[in-house]
Amino acid sequence: MKEICFVTGNRNKLTEVKKLLSNYKVLSLSDINFFQDIPETEKTLQGNAFLKAKAIHKKYKLNCFSDDTGLFIKALDGKPGVKSARFAGENCNSEDNINLVLKKLKDIKNREAYFLTVICLIFENRKYFFEGKVSGQITNEKIGDQGFGYDPIFKPYGYDKTYSEFTIKEKNIFSHRALAVNKLINFLTNLK
Repeated sequence: MKEICFVTGNRNKLTEVKKLLSNYKVLSLSDINFFQDIPETEKTLQGNAFLKAKAIHKKYKLNCFSDDTGLFIKALDGKPGVKSARFAGENCNSEDNINLVLKKLKDIKNREAYFLTVICLIFENRKYFFEGKVSGQITNEKIGDQGFGYDPIFKPYGYDKTYSEFTIKEKNIFSHRALAVNKLINFLTNLK
């Protein structure tokens, strides 16, 4: 089985992606003994995804991929966007980020938003990008106890529940990350 490294420190993302990318042995950063932080200093999701993949590829010469995901809220001029993980500050957690979004959207009727995931794959010294986007709306309160990040306040269009009310298996059918990863899988499958 071929190996590929997923450049992420997020255990939840790793779990989701390993279930989707079953034809490869997906290595984590700890599997390759990499324990440093790779700062996301770019102004776009694409830039951050490339930055992280490039750092690992350069150091270990491994085929690898990285993602960056953002929640873009129309009423907040696209924020938190590329700063989604640190929306409430550098040392914040998901709870802080959710609370800040709900506070900023208090009394705002237009709650349109979308999640966008961009994956950068570096495979045999060439780079490729894959995207997945899901539109929906922000709820008035947290609902559900599955998932992570902004999942408890994001309700995708066409569904009557938040991401946090779906199991990982259900979410992996249609989520923004699943859409991007499925494009990655199709690409890797067609390389054979």
